[in-house]
Amino acid sequence: MTNEQARSDLHTVMDGVQEQLRTIARIQQERAQIIGTATVRKRVTVTVNADNRVIETKFAADIDDLDYAEIAKAVTEAAQQAAAEVARKTAELTAPFHQQRARMPKLSDLVDGMPQLRIPEPVEASLDPPKARDRLAENDDQGNRGGSSAATDSSW
Repeated sequence: MTNEQARSDLHTVMDGVQEQLRTIARIQQERAQIIGTATVRKRVTVTVNADNRVIETKFAADIDDLDYAEIAKAVTEAAQQAAAEVARKTAELTAPFHQQRARMPKLSDLVDGMPQLRIPEPVEASLDPPKARDRLAENDDQGNRGGSSAATDSSW
């Protein structure tokens, strides 16, 4: 490879990186506007933002037809469904970027002997409630076992 060819290749890569940075900035702005909303049992509606933070919870006028445990379970389910909607919308928004990135040359394509760098896949967090059996084993060592008389969705 000639020195001129190397410069040309580097210039092409830098242009691609600049394009990706502009795309990332645009995606971040658009992602910040994403919300997800879900309604459970026709009585509980939860809306979350792009960071999966609850930004609104609404109860229908007939919410008192449900007991506290049913309300707690409905709120949890609605929040989880709203978060899933945010994840779906985010995946749709970022899909073109991932396709664009896949077309870019890898560092190992440009530098002989360079190992392939891979970003690990994220680990999905559990949706089990804090006192669920799967979590109890982890919490036993910390002495977090104990009962509660509060109404929760995990009391079902």
